[in-house]
Amino acid sequence: MRIRATVVAVSGALALSALAVPAAQADGGSGDTKITKVVVDGDNTVSVSAASTKSIKVSVTATDNSGIASADEFSLIGPNYGYLSTAKPTCVKVNATTSTCSATVLVDPRVGDVFNDEAGTWYVDAWVDAKDGDYIWKEKAASFKVQRASQLTANAAPEPVKKGKTITVTGKLSRANWETHKNAGYASQSVKLQFRKKGASTYTTVKTIKTSSTGTLSTTVKATVDGYFRYSFAGTSTTPAVNAAGDFIDVK
Repeated sequence: MRIRATVVAVSGALALSALAVPAAQADGGSGDTKITKVVVDGDNTVSVSAASTKSIKVSVTATDNSGIASADEFSLIGPNYGYLSTAKPTCVKVNATTSTCSATVLVDPRVGDVFNDEAGTWYVDAWVDAKDGDYIWKEKAASFKVQRASQLTANAAPEPVKKGKTITVTGKLSRANWETHKNAGYASQSVKLQFRKKGASTYTTVKTIKTSSTGTLSTTVKATVDGYFRYSFAGTSTTPAVNAAGDFIDVK
């Protein structure tokens, strides 16, 4: 079993400890306590860069006829023994029976919190206690994505260019490498070349090409009118979607 360096927030400070993944437990509970909603980082998608700390907020909404008393630290369980534990949650009353309990954990790839093979689907394990002694323990109360942050560039040249002449649009798709703490090219990925005419508000797809073994992009098109070229990547389960900034071409 891989021993993980796990970040736990304690009284506003960080405590770093080596923890193994806890043994699997079955869902359980007592009484009428229920978990009704789980939200991670706002949209259940977390993008972590190569060499900086990311704060992940986990919110669990639960209900019981007596009201919610408290929640234990939430466990975040990933593939290949990925494991993180949040700080002690703070529960905020929604109404007489329902509360939302929230906590955060700081993730830093530079200290081994995540490895490349742990990008993908993670799960939240949660324990919530009610005021009358009821409780609920739920494994995989919700799923969320932890992804390697992506970057995409585009450059159209030459410029200015005569109408009808060929231009070359180059670029690069890269993503965070959590083990080297640098960005690295993302190979063999389909990327769309898109164009937006000057004065227009939307891009249209011109063609789709694939990145090279180092993540680079290069293709040619005919210059027709002034406008912006960009590359657009739809994303994968391990890497978020990203658009390059549009590069303006002046057509004479």
